[in-house]
Amino acid sequence: MALRMSTLFLRTLRENPADAELPGHQLLVRAGYVRRVAPGIYTWLPLGMKVLNKVESIIREEMDRIGSQEVRFPALLPREPYEATGRWTEYGDSLFRLKDRKDADMMLGPTHEEMFCLAVKDMYSSYKDLPLSLYQVQNKYRDEARPRAGILRGREFIMKDSYSFDIDQAGLQKAYDAHREAYIRIFNRLGFEYVIVHADSGAMGGSASEEFLAVNENGEDTFVRDEHGYAANVEAVVVPQAAPVEVTAGAAHVEDTPDTPTIETLVAALNRDHARTDGREWTGADTLKNVLVVLVHPDGTREPLAIGLPGDREVDAKRLEVKVAPAEVEPFEEKDFAAYPMLAKGYIGPGVLGSEQSSTIRYLLDPSIAEGSAWVTGADEHGKHVIDLVHGRDFTADGTIQAGEIRAGDVSPDGTGTLKLARGIEMGHIFQLGTKYAEALGLKVLDENGKLVTVTMGSYGVGVTRAVGVIAEDNNDQYGLIWPREIAPADVHVVVASKDESVFVRAEEIVRGLEAQDVEVLYDDRPKVSPGVKFKDAELIGVPTILVIGKGLADGKVEIKDRRSGERREVPVDEAVAQLVAEVAAS
Repeated sequence: MALRMSTLFLRTLRENPADAELPGHQLLVRAGYVRRVAPGIYTWLPLGMKVLNKVESIIREEMDRIGSQEVRFPALLPREPYEATGRWTEYGDSLFRLKDRKDADMMLGPTHEEMFCLAVKDMYSSYKDLPLSLYQVQNKYRDEARPRAGILRGREFIMKDSYSFDIDQAGLQKAYDAHREAYIRIFNRLGFEYVIVHADSGAMGGSASEEFLAVNENGEDTFVRDEHGYAANVEAVVVPQAAPVEVTAGAAHVEDTPDTPTIETLVAALNRDHARTDGREWTGADTLKNVLVVLVHPDGTREPLAIGLPGDREVDAKRLEVKVAPAEVEPFEEKDFAAYPMLAKGYIGPGVLGSEQSSTIRYLLDPSIAEGSAWVTGADEHGKHVIDLVHGRDFTADGTIQAGEIRAGDVSPDGTGTLKLARGIEMGHIFQLGTKYAEALGLKVLDENGKLVTVTMGSYGVGVTRAVGVIAEDNNDQYGLIWPREIAPADVHVVVASKDESVFVRAEEIVRGLEAQDVEVLYDDRPKVSPGVKFKDAELIGVPTILVIGKGLADGKVEIKDRRSGERREVPVDEAVAQLVAEVAAS
C-alpha cells in the first residue's frame, strides 16, 4: 500500500534543529525520519522505520547467506555473566546499571558476548556440533559521556552482533573470512564510501581485528593509508622501535633556561643562549617532552603515568585510551602535583621519574626514542634543562607505549610508503576473539579424541541505526536527503501539483498501477497544500524518483525527476507506470 502524506505521521521542518550539527542529522530530523527524546535517544518515525527495516533486511540477507542463524537475547541482563568476564567493572560509567525489586543487580546490555557464549554452553558439548554462527539484531545501551551527531553516537542504538564458535584457529579463520566477505557485500549495498582498516582489539582481546570505516570528514575516527594499500585505524598504527644508535654526545650538562615551561619557549631559548656545535638550529624534535596523566582503573584505583616523546609530537588521546583500556585517562592536575612535590611542573625530566621518590610513577617512552640518542629535557628544577641526556646511558624507562600522534607524511610501519590521514565513522568491527570469553565462562566441548577443549570464538558487529545516519551524511545536497534506492522509504514519490479533482483522480490511477507492479509509493495527496511546499518536501524527504502530475496533464504529459541528478523528463501519462517500473528495476 502507498504511504499517503495526507494521513502519514509526519511533520517536516524548514529550519535546522538547534542540537543538530551534521548535515545528515539535521535532514533526518527536518524530513521527519527521527525525533529527539533526550540526548542520545531518538524515536523512529514511520519514514525512518521504512529505511531502518530495509537496512536490517540487507544485513539479515547477507548473514543468512553465510549460514549464520538469527536469535534474539534480552536487553535486560543479569550481573553474574559479566562479573565472570570482568566487564561488569571494566565498563565503568558506560554501563546502565539497575536493581530489580529483589535488589538483584541488572544491566542494560552494551554487548552480548557472554549471552551467546552461555547459550552455546547450555546446548552444545561436542566438536560435532561445531562450527556454529549465530547473530541477532538487538538494541544496545551505553551511557555515552558525550552523545553526539544524532543517531551516529547514541545511548540507545540497534546493532547486529554475531559470533562464531569453532574447535580451532583454522575454523575461526574460516568464519572470520566469511564474515569479512559478508560485510563487504553489506556495505556495498548500503551505498556509502568505506575503507577496511587494521584495528586494535583493545579490551575485546583476540588475535586479529579489522574495522569498516565510512569515509566522512565529520567522522570521529582518524585512519591512515598509504600508496601501497596499507590502511589502519590510527590507534592500531605500530611505530617501529627505533634501532639503537651510536652515542656521539658528550657528557650531559644542566643549563639555565628560565621561563621556558613550553617546548616553544625552550627551543627559542636554546637557539638564543645555547647554540649547537654543528651549526644547525634546535627544533622541537631535539627535545624530550614528558607528559603526565592519571589512569583511573575500573575499581577506582588512580595510577600516575608519565609518557616521554619527542617535543614536536603530542600524545594522541585515542591511541593512549586504547593502550590503557579498560582504565580511563584523566589529566594530571594540581592536586596530583601536590602529591608528588619532587615534580617540577614544566621542567620534568627522566631523572626524577626514575628515582626512588617517584617509583610509583610508571615511565614509558615513545618507540621512536632510540637507545643512544641524545636529548634536551627537563632537569627537574624550575628554570633548568639538561642537554645531551642520552637514552640508555643517562636514563632508562619502564617500557614503551604506542601513544604518540601519527601525522600525515610519516613513514608507513613497514617503511615502504607515506601515510595520509583521513576521517571516518566506524560502521563495522570484526574480531578474532580466541578463547577469552569461552575460558571465563567454561565453554568447552569434547574433541574427536574425547578431550575437553575450549571453544574459540569470533565476534562481528554492524551498527544498524548508525548505518542510517552514515547513509544520510553521505547522500544529501542543499535541498535534502537523496536515498539510494535499495534503502529508500519508497521507490517513487508521487506529487500532485494541482488542486483540480480530475488531476487527483488520474494520480490515484497511476498510484494503483505502480502498486500492482510492487513499486513502493509515497503519495503526496494533500489537497490543500501548495505545489511549492510539496516540491520542497519531496526534495527534503529524498525518495530517488519523483513523479509530478500537474498542469502538463492537460497535454497528456507528466514529469519524472531523478532526485540525485536533478534531470527531468516529460513522458506520456499512459506510459508513466511502465517507465517508472523499468526505472526502478534498472536501479
